Amino acid sequence: MKCPYCNELDNKVIDSRLASNSLSVRRRRECLECSRRFTTYERIESVPFMVVKKDGRREPFHREKLLGGLLKACEKRPVSTQHIEDLVEEIEKEVKEKFYDEVSSDKIGEIVMRSLRKMDDIAYVRFASVYRQFTDIEDFLKEVNKFSHAKRRGG
Repeated sequence: MKCPYCNELDNKVIDSRLASNSLSVRRRRECLECSRRFTTYERIESVPFMVVKKDGRREPFHREKLLGGLLKACEKRPVSTQHIEDLVEEIEKEVKEKFYDEVSSDKIGEIVMRSLRKMDDIAYVRFASVYRQFTDIEDFLKEVNKFSHAKRRGG
């Protein structure tokens, strides 16, 4: 494993444990050249899981795209990077458990929105505005009002 700081290949594993999602192994490493520490995750390589886009195209599921969308939605919010990474793991696990080899992008979006709704109101609305492709302020206000009413009812 190459050190992300100095690109040296020599390092040692100083801690290894099952990640919180039970789908991967988290390894804490120390570079033998610069002595800096970094974390890697090891997971089973599987058959590509396909996402069916709105226009019918199919493309492989990329957890990095999911992570990027969540990072953007949670930008400048009191949500830790670790919490976002855990959320990505939970969403990926749910999608792969519920759907055998492919899933629509709409289903993923709904799962993400449900998760964000529980986690952070602002991140939820940010994600919803992109996911639902609001075309004007009225669309945005309708979603905020719908969300606000549901929160007051305890949903």
